[in-house]
Amino acid sequence: MQFSTLHCILRRSTQTLSCYSFSRRAAMISTQSESSKAPEFKRTFPPLYNSSGNVSNDRLAFVHIIERLKTQKRTGWVNHDIPDAESISDHMYRMAIMAMLTTDEKLDVSKCVAMALVHDLAEAQVGDIAPREGIPKAEKHRLESEAMNNFVHTMLHNSPAAQRIEALWKEYEDGETAEAKFVKDLDRFEMASQAFEYERRHATNLQPFFDSSVPKLEHPEVKSWGSDLLAEREKLQKGDPQKTD
Repeated sequence: MQFSTLHCILRRSTQTLSCYSFSRRAAMISTQSESSKAPEFKRTFPPLYNSSGNVSNDRLAFVHIIERLKTQKRTGWVNHDIPDAESISDHMYRMAIMAMLTTDEKLDVSKCVAMALVHDLAEAQVGDIAPREGIPKAEKHRLESEAMNNFVHTMLHNSPAAQRIEALWKEYEDGETAEAKFVKDLDRFEMASQAFEYERRHATNLQPFFDSSVPKLEHPEVKSWGSDLLAEREKLQKGDPQKTD
């Protein structure tokens, strides 16, 4: 494939990203009474990548497509009008660092770090689908599985690296191993941590993000982290912010 042809493919992929990216104007609500409502938004998805037949070009296309993880904002924060909403990759990166903090010697820490870095990889294709969008869980899983299949087989040609990525993603989705359960707890704890940081920064209340995360923590160490976070939040609410920003 000529470079110009590859450039056209990648340009179309980048352009179609706008189909499911939230615009700030669409997400912002004009009055306070409307702020609790979900924005009127119907998610559409860019077409799946078609192989060029060239392994190197397809791998490069994958590298460019996952750049979307750096630019796609996490939907929950956008829906709550957070002006500096984190990206998907922001979330995954801090989870990976958190995995390195564990003292649990029974865990395969290297696997946990890698799993944290790939667990939302499919969102490069389908975006960060939130419950408020009304897409059934089964359909969400189908879309994400389809995206991963496209990455692994069409773009990365089922290489050993692709198989490792796919295995980690599936292990996380199945949620049966100790590592998968631990990383799921990190997913919850990282979100709660981010909610606290936005509350402190923007003087807002993001209680639903705590309600849907901290009570569900299962790993003893992550549960203790969650308790520490709630204690810090309580101090903030009592007027002892202990700002570190």
